[in-house]
Amino acid sequence: MLDNILAVFAFAVFLGFLGILFYWVPRIDLGVVLAITLGLAFVDFFIKREKKN
Repeated sequence: MLDNILAVFAFAVFLGFLGILFYWVPRIDLGVVLAITLGLAFVDFFIKREKKN
């Protein structure tokens, strides 16, 4: 249970950091890289974790 809470918290902090980065540097190419990064982080945090347990 604590693992799930920490995973959601870590993902939210990471999302906030990338959101601030994109807010201050609004470039299309950076947005694409950030979207790919968020997708990979989502897969790693939630989908691969579920398969491991």
